[in-house]
Amino acid sequence: MSSNQRLLLSRRSFNFGLTSLAFSGLAACAQRPLGAPAVAAPGHGPLVPDPAGLLDLPPGFAYRIISSHGERMDDGFVVPDRCDGMGAFALDRHRTILVRNHELRPRNADTGPFGGGPPPAGVRGFDRNAAGPLPGGTTTLVYHHRTGRVESQHLSLVGTILNCAGGVTPWGSWLSCEENVSRAGENGQERDHGWVFEVPSLGRGLAEPVPLTGLGRFVHEAAAVDPETGIVYLTEDRDNSLFYRFLPNVRGQLARGGRLQALAFVGDSDGRDTRNWDSVTFPAGSWRDVRWIDLDHTDSPDGDDLRVRGAARGAVLFARGEGLSFGNRELYVTCTSGGAIKLGQIMRYRPSRFEGQSGEAREPGRLQNFVESTHPDMLNYGDNLTVAPNSHLIVCEDQYTSPVSNHLRGVTPEGQVYPVARLHAQTELAGACFSTDGSTLFVNLYRPGRTLAITGPWHGPVR
Repeated sequence: MSSNQRLLLSRRSFNFGLTSLAFSGLAACAQRPLGAPAVAAPGHGPLVPDPAGLLDLPPGFAYRIISSHGERMDDGFVVPDRCDGMGAFALDRHRTILVRNHELRPRNADTGPFGGGPPPAGVRGFDRNAAGPLPGGTTTLVYHHRTGRVESQHLSLVGTILNCAGGVTPWGSWLSCEENVSRAGENGQERDHGWVFEVPSLGRGLAEPVPLTGLGRFVHEAAAVDPETGIVYLTEDRDNSLFYRFLPNVRGQLARGGRLQALAFVGDSDGRDTRNWDSVTFPAGSWRDVRWIDLDHTDSPDGDDLRVRGAARGAVLFARGEGLSFGNRELYVTCTSGGAIKLGQIMRYRPSRFEGQSGEAREPGRLQNFVESTHPDMLNYGDNLTVAPNSHLIVCEDQYTSPVSNHLRGVTPEGQVYPVARLHAQTELAGACFSTDGSTLFVNLYRPGRTLAITGPWHGPVR
């Protein structure tokens, strides 16, 4: 990579979840009664069986496997397994940088970047045990769209645990989140876990593994930065999770601290639960005004209890908050096991014009139960999500049925759901993100880890 390519990306040169693409309209959620036909919109057309038996796509779409677990990278390490969340950044007109999470535990060293062998001396990681740096972390790829090849791959973060999802920042970095709160001494490790780490997209080697402690210590899933305010929103993969936001002391410098808060409802006499498990307290399509509660002891010194303490102070419960994506100043959140039949919800948060300022009390942000699945063929455990060039959502499934039949699902601005792809491998889809020109959807197959580039008429309307 030349010296000019190592310069910081400008605000126009990277993808922050396609936040500038409009997921337009004040769409009402189009819901169906339980047992109704599963597909509410025709989508891009019927899925065509893949001759290779991997991924069925609509007519006019094609995929390419661009990276696989076990490949030797440019730094001599191997591509780790368990590919999960991922972010895309434009390097130039023809090349995209991908920063990819690997959801590895200390016991997964054999499928980590060192291939089960001893790591080279001098490798810096956040944490280690007797075998060396812990295997979790990130890898960075440079993909050339014209040639369809990966030009380079390298290890960019190591020594962490269960790097699940994360989010891109408006200043060109990836926030990699640990979905693990183990303590020093467990698994022979030396440090506490449950943090968010920042990985520069243009870095050529290992990032400095600095935990962003202000963003809290909990079972992190995803992060999303509002490009207009610099506020960071965070999800938590628990059955009784909270939805968080971080107000940084200095915009764009998350290591300098800030305030961590949890979402609550204004006038919560109707309940503090969005899950709709025992009773429907947040009906599909409905909206609620919100307020934000300050949290203390956000490093959870007494255990994994931040969500419990937050709920006791009035914070709202969510069912396994996972994927996050911005579109047209709105934030979309998947709740994997939410809803009356526990197959998933998609929440929509519309920030206040005065988000994070004193004026938001007069004009609060609003939360909507945008989509709630009523059938396994509608949405079955939605996980990571992103916004497509045609303003629809693309949602990755991570279902627990047997056999596994995971899909990419499209969601229209009206809340109608349709299939985009069907995966035949018995694993989850993860890390969906678009190149900044909208020509290519990148997505991961979790295990064995593979990264796919999917091309097609993404800008066009669905039929």
